[in-house]
Amino acid sequence: MQNTVLPNWLKKRAELSPNRIALIMNDKQVTFQELYEYSIEYASKLHSTGIQNGDSVGILVGNRFELVVTIHALMHIGAEIVFHNIRLTSEELAWQFQDAKLKWLITEDKYATKVAGTHSHRATIIMIEHISSMIVSEELAIVKEFALNKTATIMYTSGTTGNPKGVMQTYGNHWWSAVGSMLNLGLHEEDIWLCVVPMFHISGLSILYRSVIYGMTVVVHEQFDEEVANLAIRKHNVTIMSVVTATLNRMIVNLGEEKYPSTLRCMLLGGGPAPLSLLEACRDKEIPVFQTYGMTETSSQIVTLSPEYSIEKLGSAGKALFPSQLEIHVDSRLAEANEVGEIVVKGPNVTKGYANRPDATKAAFENGWFKTGDIGYLDSDGFLFVVDRRSDLIISGGENVYPAEIEAALMKHEAVFEAGVTGIEDDKWGQIPVGFVVVHESAQVSLDELQAHCQKYLASYKVPKRIYIVKELPRNSSNKLVRRNLKQMMEAKE
Repeated sequence: MQNTVLPNWLKKRAELSPNRIALIMNDKQVTFQELYEYSIEYASKLHSTGIQNGDSVGILVGNRFELVVTIHALMHIGAEIVFHNIRLTSEELAWQFQDAKLKWLITEDKYATKVAGTHSHRATIIMIEHISSMIVSEELAIVKEFALNKTATIMYTSGTTGNPKGVMQTYGNHWWSAVGSMLNLGLHEEDIWLCVVPMFHISGLSILYRSVIYGMTVVVHEQFDEEVANLAIRKHNVTIMSVVTATLNRMIVNLGEEKYPSTLRCMLLGGGPAPLSLLEACRDKEIPVFQTYGMTETSSQIVTLSPEYSIEKLGSAGKALFPSQLEIHVDSRLAEANEVGEIVVKGPNVTKGYANRPDATKAAFENGWFKTGDIGYLDSDGFLFVVDRRSDLIISGGENVYPAEIEAALMKHEAVFEAGVTGIEDDKWGQIPVGFVVVHESAQVSLDELQAHCQKYLASYKVPKRIYIVKELPRNSSNKLVRRNLKQMMEAKE
């Protein structure tokens, strides 16, 4: 495994399927051959500025055609790509730039002020809009083979506690992630994947890599819009789409009484536990939702519910993909069936560690198993049910309270569009749950009514002691709920 190599992915794909459509974006279509030619041109120009094999190159760019080309160009050079979230502040970015020891930073003109605010002068800055006008001054010998153990990309975790960590993702991690997904979902000749998630996150980047490995067309949107996404599914005969609870919820509301065409064969739902009420609504509308579980450290999904169990095991994230393994540990022992504990995983798509963090890397692994920090259980048939993030766990009066369970109960109320729950300190109970809800447009509901509703589904200690009606919930760029920011919303209301 250490010396295993594969041919340069895009070069090989251009040889195999030169005329197949690789990318559709803003009604612009390019074939794999055209994408390869664009990326070679960009690689030559970036190399002429001084970027070398092994250099650490940061990218602070939103979804756009030039980003796709630049990613492949840097792979041709052999650079190590470090992705940065465009929504971060200058202060947050400055910390990441320094932590990653960047030599180069590729960004957009519209983020120039933000980058200037980092006061980072070590990295040479290149504006992505200017690459096409650069002059090729020398011939580039592109990387013809990718070593599977070589770090290809680095992505920073969300940093729910302390500073974020740079997750190292190897070429092998990305390769096996694509293979594992294909072995589970299958690969159809007519497959077209709709990408509405950022490519600086693993959910978006993995779609881009699957496109090249599978020879599959990808439709890329600059940002998520439920109406635009629903239209794209019909316009482009989309067969697969990656969503999180928030995006799926908004698409269903926009869809109304209509249904998706039969060509849509998979809504890949990740980003945390989904409310059962949402999954049931999708089942009733014949929307093929396959719940998944994964993270940056596993190079996207590592567990997915196979199609034949999508109804029977509704609410489960499924079983570990073929190349991977999954266990539940309780105090370092193997959990019994239906016993809640920490989810641990192993496989060739699991990160080799955190960049420049040997201590964090050592702490993340135990006997070869990666400790996810997530809570869940395996039923008697071995299917994973994700309960919540360990860091979001509320301990009230000695009882474990999982925010996702309360959020699911709140969302069963017909007036509630979205829900978020967090814990706050309490002198009597240690912590108590507090709820935040976004109601449907024109809907009206009282706080007493919501609490009474929760009492139908939850034990008394799980019922939120306070519930706030808000205009929107705090979410990151992947539309995942950021529970740690809910407390700030509560403080602002008091």
